[in-house]
Amino acid sequence: MPSNGNAGEDAGSHRALETLRSLLTTDETLEAWAMEHRLFALTHRRVCIAATSGRFISLTRRLLGGYDSADIRWQDLKETRIRAGIIGADLTLVAQTSSDLNIGSEVDRVWTFEGLRKDQAQALYRICQQHDQVWREKRRVRELEELRAKSGGVQFGNAPPAYSSTEGSGAESEPARRLRQAREMLDAKLISDSEFESIKAKIVSGL
Repeated sequence: MPSNGNAGEDAGSHRALETLRSLLTTDETLEAWAMEHRLFALTHRRVCIAATSGRFISLTRRLLGGYDSADIRWQDLKETRIRAGIIGADLTLVAQTSSDLNIGSEVDRVWTFEGLRKDQAQALYRICQQHDQVWREKRRVRELEELRAKSGGVQFGNAPPAYSSTEGSGAESEPARRLRQAREMLDAKLISDSEFESIKAKIVSGL
């Protein structure tokens, strides 16, 4: 369990932390959390935020009891920014609508949390960055796999090639298009030389 809180935390902070723990699902762990300074929460209820093994959680207590919570899955996170001052720090998260490795999603959520305890905000920022890098790599691999499928798809059985030998001389044949895409991937360093040769061999074998 994280210990990035201060020994002299008030009862409200402890209640917020216990509420956060109660929101965790099976096998989900709390990695770090941060509480807004009282100085920055004179006009509203204090906000508590947390990073878990599966998501980012925001928790705001209601005036008359209870709380409101919201979360961002790590696969939806696109950017994290921090701005630290003398006594506090602001943390901003940008999330996309949905993910499931969907690279082209629209960005529709920008969350900014102001006046956080600086050491806690910095710990949260590092964790957000780590999860962001992990999912960026997963999206990159997914994109690469999709490009490979388009450029070097394998034909099964005796299926005829997806082009006609009677195509006009001005039209690019399907094998030529796939080979060109593979060359572009090689030039962009998305695939290695050996992978390019493998794709080229598959294209040639289908002629």
